Amino acid sequence: MNTMAHIDLHLDENRYPGITGLMRYRPQVAGPLNDLVNTLLHAPHPTLSPGERELVAAYVSHRNDCRFCSTSHAAFAAEQLDGGMPLVREVCDEPEGPAVPPKLRALLAIADATRRGGREVTAGLVAAARDAGATDLEIHDVVLIAAAFSMFNRYVDGLGTTSPADPSVFQPRAREIAQHGYR
Repeated sequence: MNTMAHIDLHLDENRYPGITGLMRYRPQVAGPLNDLVNTLLHAPHPTLSPGERELVAAYVSHRNDCRFCSTSHAAFAAEQLDGGMPLVREVCDEPEGPAVPPKLRALLAIADATRRGGREVTAGLVAAARDAGATDLEIHDVVLIAAAFSMFNRYVDGLGTTSPADPSVFQPRAREIAQHGYR
């Protein structure tokens, strides 16, 4: 893990780790990126809860080995899901495990395929998701969340940003996001 970002962010990286520091460094992109993530993860959705969408973001970030994003979005998902952090850990570590409902399992398979590359999403994966009860809107949104978080993961890690050693630092932000979103 880097102790300092690859570029001079002109701020205390321990106070502004990960994407937080990058957004402070380049505020012109902060607004559009926050609008995108708010739409994807927090805005009203007819079937996927904010916690489920955060879980997809945490899962993709975990699979991409992006420590900052996986830790932060795991906390944000745990805050909004009945199973809390034990459920989030189980989904991230064993997405095909017995605790993962079939529809979510199928959507996570699509998210993982998207993370590897867009053409990795096959007609078979989509058919399996539909067979498990996923709608076209859910499939669409999971692909978009996985693609966006792959970009965010590369942004955070590509510039070598820091990540807090203690994941509990994300708890206050998790409560704030659960109540107000990414505004």
